[in-house]
Amino acid sequence: MSQRTSPTAPRDTTGKLPYTALLALTTAAFVTVLTEALPAGVLPAMSAGLRVGESAAGQTVTVYAAGTALTAIPLAAVTAGWRRKRLLLAGVAGFAVANTVTALSTNFPLTMAARFLAGVAAGVVWALLAGYARRMAPEHLRGKAIAVVMAGIPLALSLGVPAGTFLGGLLGWQVTFGVMSVLAVVLVGWILAAVPDHPGQARGDRAPVLRTLTVPGVAPVLFVTLTFVLAHTILYTYLATFLDRLGMGGSVDVVLLVFGVASMVSIGVVGARIDRHLRALLVAGTLLVAVAAAILAVRGGNPVLVHLAAALWGLGWGGVPTLLQTAAGNAGGEAADLAQAMLVTLWNAAMAGGGVVGGLLLDGFGPRSFPWSVLVLLVPTFAVVLAARGHGFPGRRAS
Repeated sequence: MSQRTSPTAPRDTTGKLPYTALLALTTAAFVTVLTEALPAGVLPAMSAGLRVGESAAGQTVTVYAAGTALTAIPLAAVTAGWRRKRLLLAGVAGFAVANTVTALSTNFPLTMAARFLAGVAAGVVWALLAGYARRMAPEHLRGKAIAVVMAGIPLALSLGVPAGTFLGGLLGWQVTFGVMSVLAVVLVGWILAAVPDHPGQARGDRAPVLRTLTVPGVAPVLFVTLTFVLAHTILYTYLATFLDRLGMGGSVDVVLLVFGVASMVSIGVVGARIDRHLRALLVAGTLLVAVAAAILAVRGGNPVLVHLAAALWGLGWGGVPTLLQTAAGNAGGEAADLAQAMLVTLWNAAMAGGGVVGGLLLDGFGPRSFPWSVLVLLVPTFAVVLAARGHGFPGRRAS
């Protein structure tokens, strides 16, 4: 699938990364993840404000993810010919509208509709970010460019969610969504000023979905995406509830901060080594998250061990989005854009599934079942990562 390039936005050939433009994309990732994850930090207050139970309020994450999962591939097909900057601006504007409605609404169905719209916007933005970063970077720095953009994820988790949790406790949970709307508006201006434009794809260059699935390595990457994200989401969405049942309800912001700081460390390590050690980094990340889940499952009543588990969880998870986005792009080859759109769809299907499964586990078995479910899901995840040595997650690459 050849990619036309714009004469006004050529690929960088200087050996340097265009950090001003990349950091705008980092902020887009930040807005996307914070909009998605913020209910995890304010779930009890959000459920009270909307006058629904906590398991119902948790479905605000589910419907967001469903919006992305249901629309990412169809929208990618419909907008394939659009210029990339125009599409990116449309996605960020969608966040501004959706978060404004959420900030003003006290009606649960209206809030759910706004969250679905935010999920649609996320599908548009996520399908663009990795490809945008790859096109702006010299070939030997593509992985690092994606890591810079994906740093928005741990930044959202380490700074955004704890700050949103604190602000929600101080001024009300809806204020946090209002702040997100303002940030999205500012980001629109930044993108207009700093991000180069790229053309869409010619009609004859677009690969069919089923043919992309048969490309060696694509299916293993998508399977790992589904199971790993599902495992993470089950625990993360209901973390406030899990900690509350352990008697640590007042420590949610601190635990999220520990998790987020560790995630920042993780993405720093991944950004430095991903272009040569993708497989080893993903193996290590899977094992770290499994150890964290085991600690929470067996010794979750110990506050010191809970914070240790949060740190290990962050170290393992922080670089995973970058690793999987890069693996999908590498495995997809000429169909890289569609492979990444499929990854976005499965990622958010797993997010939606995590909210649903987590709610069922909460109602049926209680919050202590969450870390055990993580361990169960990580077994096939680890097996596929190990098996996909030839394609999907190859070993060490030459510099």
